[in-house]
Amino acid sequence: MPDPSKLAFFLGGHDLEMLTIRDLVREVAPDRLFDRNLPWGAKASVYRAEIEDAVASGLQPVLIELEDDIGVRGAHVVVDHHGSRAGATAPTSLHQIFDLLQLPRSRWTRRLELVAANDRGHIRELRRIGATQEEIQRIRADDRAAQGVTEIDERAGEKAIQQAQTFADGLLTVVELPHARSAVVADRLEMRPDPPESLLVISPIEVNYFGPGPVIDALHDRYPGGWTGGSLPERGFWGHKPIPADIIDFTESAIELVRRSVR
Repeated sequence: MPDPSKLAFFLGGHDLEMLTIRDLVREVAPDRLFDRNLPWGAKASVYRAEIEDAVASGLQPVLIELEDDIGVRGAHVVVDHHGSRAGATAPTSLHQIFDLLQLPRSRWTRRLELVAANDRGHIRELRRIGATQEEIQRIRADDRAAQGVTEIDERAGEKAIQQAQTFADGLLTVVELPHARSAVVADRLEMRPDPPESLLVISPIEVNYFGPGPVIDALHDRYPGGWTGGSLPERGFWGHKPIPADIIDFTESAIELVRRSVR
């Protein structure tokens, strides 16, 4: 385990987990924390100068959910739990940072447990660990706020849900959203007593799918270059831009193939 006093922390795209990580790092290393308020999909090159200065000063850069597009020289730590690192048992980025900071176990609070569960597996994972309805609503509201979701975005999500369509004998719900904040749709539908088994949210420039792992594998194989995460291989999310022209048809066929395989 590296010496916490020799680490410099570079934050990736903002969500509730990333802001929680920021708060933890501030407790231990406020002068070695770098945060440019980035969106999801952020790259290390945004911090090129700061990373080079850190390495020159003998510090070890910690890239938190940042794609290393500049080939960071010297020893560095990559913290992530999405893409190839995603998994139901994989430590979240919050867990990894907690360990890197070598914080005492007593510092791991109920709030941190909820934030980690939320980032690993959304509402279903929160339910699995015994979160109350009030806790789930608060965590999800905080996460959407951390992502920059506005009240206008929220209202657009409500309206889009009213025009949702279903396919694959009702197993696939498709919602067309006028912006890319898919959480406003996913959260509302997942909080229902009968949440959709598969959800496809089509935004102006990207598409996001939420559902079973085997369908995500099929989507990832068919349309490489996207992003994945969640409690894989059981369940998670997949996204891609630009939007494939046949995305609805292919997702429907993938769901049908998975359904046949488990009969």
